[in-house]
Amino acid sequence: MGDKHKIRFEPVGVEIEADEDQTILRAAAEQGVMLMHGCKEGQCAACKSFILDGDDVEHDRYSTFALPDFEKEEGYTLLCRAHAYEDLTIELLNYDEEMIRSGLPIVQARAEVVSNDSVTHDMRHLVVRLLEPSSLKYFPGQYVDFAIPGSEETRSFSMAGTSEQVLEFVIKIYPGGLFSQFLDTEVAVGAQLEITGPFGVFTLRDAPDTDLIFVGGGAGMAPILGLLRSMAERGIDRRATFYYGARRRRDLCFDQELSELASRLPDFRYVPALSDEDWDGESGLITDVVRRLEHDLTGADAYVCGPPPMVEAAFELLAALGVADKRIFFDKFTTTGEAEDR
Repeated sequence: MGDKHKIRFEPVGVEIEADEDQTILRAAAEQGVMLMHGCKEGQCAACKSFILDGDDVEHDRYSTFALPDFEKEEGYTLLCRAHAYEDLTIELLNYDEEMIRSGLPIVQARAEVVSNDSVTHDMRHLVVRLLEPSSLKYFPGQYVDFAIPGSEETRSFSMAGTSEQVLEFVIKIYPGGLFSQFLDTEVAVGAQLEITGPFGVFTLRDAPDTDLIFVGGGAGMAPILGLLRSMAERGIDRRATFYYGARRRRDLCFDQELSELASRLPDFRYVPALSDEDWDGESGLITDVVRRLEHDLTGADAYVCGPPPMVEAAFELLAALGVADKRIFFDKFTTTGEAEDR
């Protein structure tokens, strides 16, 4: 372990200590301070911040699309890749003070595989039971990191359920993907896996009188399903619509459960859409369907989860339909190394 340094976050006035061997984001998470972030790989820019005081900072490898060289020279940083070598004061550019102060410390856990079943031709429903510790406290919509045996690599996957003892995931299988191949060929019932978490800020904000718009695609089903299940369990009766985009009928999953949720959530509507196959439901890209069916979303909260191109297109569309930028919560399932994401 290296030396520790104090990091103060403004304008919220929260302080942490960060070891030189840790990224600032990781240090904050371990101390229960939930900063805005997405990929943790320096690709999505969700954690971009500005260094107000101090300059002895080194960065792990990151994408210059997330942090261009000129911004780094001006003092911007990516907290998920930044290591502090002196005390720093950092201005958070993207933050939710309520979330910052409601964070849960991350823990390492060992889990046993209960099932690993296909739910589409290229997605698995992985269910694990926690062994040590026997439970993990998290907010629906968050994710954990899975360690890959024989590698120092990890991959991140969002919880699809609400149980703190049995965790559910919806994971897309990518040919040649480091975790995908492992999940596809080696992970059997009874296998034990190491996980770390929870991470993420894709969680339901408390706004009882606000309508909800969910937009998802691919494995973006997982955290949205977790949020909807949580709403049903808690008796939250906000008006909500879930737009889910897929290519063909074979790419749809959890259709029956989502349809049944309407009986537990009276103001809930599930709208799946197919882009590459004719059927009786909605057709086209999911953003085109939202544009066609929604006209004024002023005052709504929106949650968007899936591949980056879909998330970016949905963000632009939702803003144009009246959703305030700060009320669009998103989780980009960015790729890591080989074609693979959560």
